[in-house]
Parts: sequence; C-alpha cells; structure tokens
Amino acid sequence: MLKNRAILDAGLEDWRKLAQGLHARFLTESFADGLRFVQAVGEPCAEVRIGDGFVDVKLISKDAVYRDDEGNERIVSWVTQRDVDLARRISRIAQSTGVTADPSAVAQFELALDTADLAAVGPFWAAVLTGNAEYDSGDVVDPTGRVPNLWFQDTDAHETPRQRFHVDLWVPHDVAEERIAAGVAAGGRITYDGEAPAFTVLADPEGNKVCICTCLDR
Repeated sequence: MLKNRAILDAGLEDWRKLAQGLHARFLTESFADGLRFVQAVGEPCAEVRIGDGFVDVKLISKDAVYRDDEGNERIVSWVTQRDVDLARRISRIAQSTGVTADPSAVAQFELALDTADLAAVGPFWAAVLTGNAEYDSGDVVDPTGRVPNLWFQDTDAHETPRQRFHVDLWVPHDVAEERIAAGVAAGGRITYDGEAPAFTVLADPEGNKVCICTCLDR
C-alpha cells in the first residue's frame, strides 16, 4: 500500500484519494460516449459507473500489503503503485479522446458506528447490509457497492440516546474548505476542527453531525 503523501506526490491531476481508493469523474457528451470511453480504457477497474454525461471510476487494490511498526503484515484494500500507473493510463486515454475530468465532483459517503462490543454488533450489520453475516473485524464493505461502507469506532459503553451513528463524507482535499463553508452558511456550525484537515465535524441546527474528511495529515 502507498502512503497518502506518496499518492498526493504522484501528480495525478484528474484523481483524488478519498477513504481507501482513487476516484475520478470524467465528463462525456452522452451515455454512449461514456461507454465508448470505458471500452477504450479496456482495463478491469475496481468500480465504474456510467451516467448521462459522466463516467465515475474508482481504483483500488484488494491485495495491498499493510505493514505495522512491528513488521507485521496483513492484506487490505488500498491504493498501490498498480493503481497509480493505471490512473495515469486512463488520464492519457481521456486526453487523447477529448474527455475532460472534474476532480472536484468526486465524493465518498461512509457511515460510522460507535460501539463498545464490536464482536456482538459486527455480524449483525454485516448481515443486514450485505446479506452475509460472516464478519472478522474492520469495516463492513459491500463488494458490489450497493450500500456505503460501515466502520466501527471503539467507545466506552453508554446509554442511548447518546449519538451512536455519524456520517463521514470524504471529499477532495482541495474542496473541503469550500464544502465546510457551505455547510456553515446553510445554518450549520463547526463543533470540532482540532484534527483538520484530516476531518472537521459539523452539526446541523438540531445537532446532527457529519465529518468532512480528507486524505491529508493521515
């Protein structure tokens, strides 16, 4: 796996690193043009979505190797050099075919759940979100992308109605300030920015919270 700084330093102007993968939006004239662009790429990508006037592409390796400070390794889904190389190739194809990118348009939506008993709640959420109760640890991820990723945040045991769920919205690092300002202008308030630009917590007028997340300082 590549560190976030290495990904940012790769100079991928069309792409933005969000939660785990590289994301890009390419603008096309029609659905048919988008299909032709995808066919020109001709590479298996982690996720492609074709709409009327755009193609969204997500690149991620399912076999990235994470190594901790003790030298222990495990396989994770993350960006590798293979994804960076493919991103460059796709951008070259886009340029040669007259397709432009809009990196400010990408975003990724995730849910987070505070829990003091991950072993108890993890299988339940895996079952209801993906239909498969097999759960080891870490995030609940639907491989088909039908529902947002769900990750668990360790917390002390507490009584409801303390907030358990919160929303994470991953945006390009160069869009975050604008998005935060828009939320404040629309009646929200910043409740925590001590770890910005990695994340900034906003609350709506009733106190419901969302984290605006970027890949910076992680």
